[in-house]
Amino acid sequence: MSNKSDAMLKLDNQLCFALYSTSLAMTKLYKPLLEELGLTYPQYLAMLVLWEQDGLMVSEIGARLYLDSGTLTPLLKRLEASGLIARIRAVEDERRVHITLTAAGRKLKSRAAKIPGCILEASHCSIPELTALTLQMQALRLRLVA
Repeated sequence: MSNKSDAMLKLDNQLCFALYSTSLAMTKLYKPLLEELGLTYPQYLAMLVLWEQDGLMVSEIGARLYLDSGTLTPLLKRLEASGLIARIRAVEDERRVHITLTAAGRKLKSRAAKIPGCILEASHCSIPELTALTLQMQALRLRLVA
């Protein structure tokens, strides 16, 4: 194998590994913060979507999170069992389920408000650096799913 081929196959030269290992580190950082809220990371993401816009359908939440209903439905059922959301079937079409925050779900938002600051501090990055990274990751995701 040539030196160029060798370099292309080095673990540390793989974008996928940089993304994967960074995701693992980020999830590990979130874990104790979310345990205080009684949420898993995927549940936190669903709550973020609902704190932005309450009353979405399951399919709309799934589209925002890039999750299919088979993955999302059990997660939402657990949030409902925790008393944070209510699942309401549409009268006109029972297959359509709207998700609404309960009072407890809305109240949890204020407790979650400290999380972004904790992540900012742990990252040792400035807000502009994290914003730029986020925009780059979003642009990459758009290219990959296109």
